Amino acid sequence: MRLNGETALITGSTSGLGREIARLFAREGARVVVTGRDHERGAAVVTDIEAEGGTGSFVAGDLADEAIAAELVAHAVAQFGSLTVLVNNAVSTDVDRHDGPVTGVDTETWERTLRVNVLAPAWLCRAAIPEMRRAGHGSIVNISSKAAARGTPRLAAYSASKGALEALTRSIAMDFAAEGIRCNAVGLGYVINDRRDASMDDARRARLEGMHLTRLGTATDGAYAALYLASRESEFITGITLPVDGGATTARPLTLG
Repeated sequence: MRLNGETALITGSTSGLGREIARLFAREGARVVVTGRDHERGAAVVTDIEAEGGTGSFVAGDLADEAIAAELVAHAVAQFGSLTVLVNNAVSTDVDRHDGPVTGVDTETWERTLRVNVLAPAWLCRAAIPEMRRAGHGSIVNISSKAAARGTPRLAAYSASKGALEALTRSIAMDFAAEGIRCNAVGLGYVINDRRDASMDDARRARLEGMHLTRLGTATDGAYAALYLASRESEFITGITLPVDGGATTARPLTLG
């Protein structure tokens, strides 16, 4: 039970990678706060957690609202008495719909992307760190992307936001290491998404696989990386971005020849 006794708040945990992190953390002993905008999906994740013998609680909220950050942390403390792990996983949905080259991204998309992908993690850290101080330790895990390290076509806002998130990760690590509070990031490669990739054809799969040295990632790959960085096993690690990308940031994509 690698997270026994810990309380974890995981944003964007009603589906996809966040849901996988929530369920894994609960299996490893953490009391988990699930959060997102969809009540039905959030309740379903808590049901899954409890069916596996874990402890979870759902609270709804839109992270674009600054006040939600403090409310989520207050909920965790009220429900479970502490907060020692924060996973900033939620991402703006504008990535799929309105992002593009910098010449084609409107101001509304920039503001929404930066608000959810950068400002919301900062607001949550601001609220969570005092609780981690009270507990005497804490781990913050920010979910980033290989887009922060390598140029990615038509993702100007997303790439910029993830670069900023990694810079924020290093800043927090520097400022709070002496208090036993660590902050790291997971730099994910392409991770299969049930909704986005439900009808992936062979040509698209081959192109995406060519971006990696091994294979396409799964939510489980990201969840285990987050678990390691959240647990005491990584106590000597802070301020890093851990690439979990099948070698995508190591070598020239095979699709380029």
